[in-house]
Amino acid sequence: MKVQRNRRRGRSEHAAGSKPQIQVPDPVRELIRKLEDEGFETWTVGGGVRDALRGSPSDGREWDLATRATPRQVRRLFKRTVPLGVEYGTVGVFGSDRRLYEVTTFRHDVVTYGRKAKVAFADTLDEDLARRDFTVNAMAWHPRHGELRDLHGGRDDLDNRVLRAVGSPRERFREDYLRVLRGLRFAGALDMTIDPATWEGMVEAVPGLSVLSMERVREELEKVLSGPHPSRALELYHRSGALQQILPELGEGVSPEAMATVDHLDQDDWLLRVTALLLFGMRTGDATPGRVADLLSRLRFSNADAERIGAVVRGGLGPAEGIADDPVARRRWVARMTRAGACTVEDILRIWEAVAQAAPTRTHPAAVARLAADIQRDHAAGIPAKVGDLAVAGRDLVAQGWLPGPGIGAALRSLLEAVWEDPALNNRATLLERVAALKPARLEE
Repeated sequence: MKVQRNRRRGRSEHAAGSKPQIQVPDPVRELIRKLEDEGFETWTVGGGVRDALRGSPSDGREWDLATRATPRQVRRLFKRTVPLGVEYGTVGVFGSDRRLYEVTTFRHDVVTYGRKAKVAFADTLDEDLARRDFTVNAMAWHPRHGELRDLHGGRDDLDNRVLRAVGSPRERFREDYLRVLRGLRFAGALDMTIDPATWEGMVEAVPGLSVLSMERVREELEKVLSGPHPSRALELYHRSGALQQILPELGEGVSPEAMATVDHLDQDDWLLRVTALLLFGMRTGDATPGRVADLLSRLRFSNADAERIGAVVRGGLGPAEGIADDPVARRRWVARMTRAGACTVEDILRIWEAVAQAAPTRTHPAAVARLAADIQRDHAAGIPAKVGDLAVAGRDLVAQGWLPGPGIGAALRSLLEAVWEDPALNNRATLLERVAALKPARLEE
């Protein structure tokens, strides 16, 4: 969709003439005051400015500073600093609220490599803003003067909900291919239309995603899947070809059913959303357990996260046949899933509930809710999920004359099956009576 630009370069205020009022957190204002009192021009930039203009103020984490001070000068001025990327002009400075704020010297690119650029320090803010990715991110606010610096029409684009690259889209994406993923995420999260020329530049740059580090790809994926409506960005990932480039295990994309499932899952648990996507990929035959493991390794997931995802994947997208109506089958399934991890059963049920909400013709929500309630009742009643939960242990069998060895394990598993059939059997005296009837191999007397 084309949007009339209605912009004039060189303006610092909105086309309609309204002057914005942006509330900047006091710790940020304090940092700016200290830098400017030393003669270093300093502005707030980035997400804090963008979100404030949207009427959705950011917390302190989004307030970045751009300054004429060099990293060396910043580190001399502040006692508590962290060298976040001194070679790129960025120093972390702790504010009075103990948060770490990024303070970056005005800069411009000298040589770009598709990810890391060789930069030089610039003399003016305008040079710095001209190298930024999208117009909505190329605005700066000076809280002491109450001035918005917006040379690229970012405020108009924000009002019109249009994502537009600064300058030439092709050049912007060739400079840093990560901007493709960032742009798709911004457009999805902010529900924006992508300017046609910007979209064309994104699609053209998709093959360049192969040069990105897998850690950065995973970080972008985490940000997408941690939003309230990740399906919007995922759809753009699919349409642009980025999804096939970075997650070939998902095949040609993900279905509307998969998108809706991801949206229904809790945004505070992005790993569960990843798992749901992988499960849909496996259902279509494009992903296998082996390929899932390879993907998690390739994206540098931690061992703990990979193990959790791998365990939950075993549960599939819905209840296996029989477990909803057969108490023994249900308890046997819980035992098998519990061996994979303490939270696995809960995680699997959450995915099943999301699938049922997204596609009730596949699994009815009431059926999943009933199954979850039955599992909870079993747990509350103390019905054992594993041999270790029985009222007897291997030492009790040894005391009765059983030879240590695999026979004891087999006997305990037999008792567990009996208890699943009749939970009332799970008391010490009854189980010891039953175990005596199993005719064990005894020690010679």
